[in-house]
Amino acid sequence: MKQEVKLEYCPRPALRVDTQAQANTIKKFGLTNERAVVGMCPGAEFGPAKRWPDAHYAEVAEHAIKQGQQVWLFGSKKDREVTEKIRDALTKEAQSHCYNLAGSTSLIEAVDLLAVCDTVVSNDSGLMHISAAVGANVIAVYGSSSPSYTPPLSDSVKIINNDVECRPCFKRTCHWDIWIA
Repeated sequence: MKQEVKLEYCPRPALRVDTQAQANTIKKFGLTNERAVVGMCPGAEFGPAKRWPDAHYAEVAEHAIKQGQQVWLFGSKKDREVTEKIRDALTKEAQSHCYNLAGSTSLIEAVDLLAVCDTVVSNDSGLMHISAAVGANVIAVYGSSSPSYTPPLSDSVKIINNDVECRPCFKRTCHWDIWIA
């Protein structure tokens, strides 16, 4: 018999950040926190079925910047292409408040910078879990996976997914394009 895990009983991991190292990282990348920071983690190592389309990330980034915020794009070197697409889709003015950090930070530096973010929009990924552990407000976008299995363990989370019949399938590619709806 399958037993459902009660998330309210799961421990909430917490990462502590060295504030001096964090300040050095902000300076190293030429960033400021004069504007509220929205972090975006559009990558997903598992495959494209876990990735929310870059055009949607670009829409959210444009909106956040128009509201007076700035956007920091996170990911690995493999994610650099998608983060460039997001940044390139923004107006020229918005691009001046959008910083592509994908492939440029170490994991420790990413942790330091995610801890600066007020909100992080992320696919189901490792960076989503790190964002939750550093105390950011997390908007977790689920494609082929399920928040029932891999939720960000935080009380400051909003989960978004399409409840289509085929999900969760946990496949790397989607044959039905769950992101249309």
